[in-house]
Amino acid sequence: MTTSLTINQGDLRDARIATSPSRALGFGESRLLIESFGLTSNNITYADMGNAMGYWQFFPGPHVDDVTWGHLPVWGFGRVDESTSAALSPGQRVFGYFPCATELIVTPGRVDDSGFSDVVIHRQPLPSVYNRYAFVLTDPLYDENAEGTLMLLRPLFVTSFTVDDFLADNDDFGATTIVLSSASSKTAIASAFLLKQRGLRVVALTSDTNVRFTSSLDLYDDVVTYELIDNLARTATVYIDVAGRRDVTRRVHEHLDKQLRYSMIVGDTHWDATPDDAAGTLVGPAPTLLFAPTQIAKRRSDWGRDGFENRVASSWHTFTQWSTTWLEEIPIEGADDIRATYLNLVNGRIDPRVGHVCRF
Repeated sequence: MTTSLTINQGDLRDARIATSPSRALGFGESRLLIESFGLTSNNITYADMGNAMGYWQFFPGPHVDDVTWGHLPVWGFGRVDESTSAALSPGQRVFGYFPCATELIVTPGRVDDSGFSDVVIHRQPLPSVYNRYAFVLTDPLYDENAEGTLMLLRPLFVTSFTVDDFLADNDDFGATTIVLSSASSKTAIASAFLLKQRGLRVVALTSDTNVRFTSSLDLYDDVVTYELIDNLARTATVYIDVAGRRDVTRRVHEHLDKQLRYSMIVGDTHWDATPDDAAGTLVGPAPTLLFAPTQIAKRRSDWGRDGFENRVASSWHTFTQWSTTWLEEIPIEGADDIRATYLNLVNGRIDPRVGHVCRF
């Protein structure tokens, strides 16, 4: 029997626990038992952008009574339970992209010492970075004493690494200041950490309720609330939109005007924000979505796969040493509590310093 959290793609607050019989393996397949995984606001972005960015396609759900259900993507650890593929043996542990469920059947292909790719047909048109599973024993980012940190921060850290690298690759578009919305989110925090390493001035945009936490990180050069956007200094700036609030984006563009050198869309943590009644043609550069797999593919071509992984690993270990000063890991056990945690995330009822490590 397999258990999963399924989400109504048309209503993210409609989440249910589903069970179904486990099927027998076909030739060349392996069953991975999902041991544990992280839940943060990053997973809500996957759900909100599920159709636009194809996230729902990785682990398709059923269509029942005019409702299309999806399996929420998560990052975590799995263990090979059984296999009809010579590529994997029972007992091997991997880190990768899973459904929020108790198991996943994969078709291992492109195997080497570092891991394997799931080459099941429906995943082949999708970005390869999400189809790759790392063998724990050879993973340069793995630390047996920090598995929770790996599950909670690694996926968003790779996005943040890509944000920083994309800007560096473009000479920061001539900007000396970077403004991040949803600055208390873990993706924004990791991005700010990396940007600061390069000597840039980094400014936080956040809500009143998260000012104290955001300021306590001692990371941002300035912390500004959404209500006080007009206080932003008019200097050459890149805006990184993690919140997904169109009203905030419009006001940032209007205030910075010609000093806004680039506008990047990264996340949608405020996915349920009220539509912007004053929306229209934005002042300045058009907001552009950073699709991390595209920049990752470029850098793997530039540096080679090992070169890319080694650079990420070096930055990762520096960041995670610092993250122990603020990150609080909360264990979640059982399907009902996993569902409740997901709903708290959807409704914004989570302390930004907290990350949830889940086990069915």
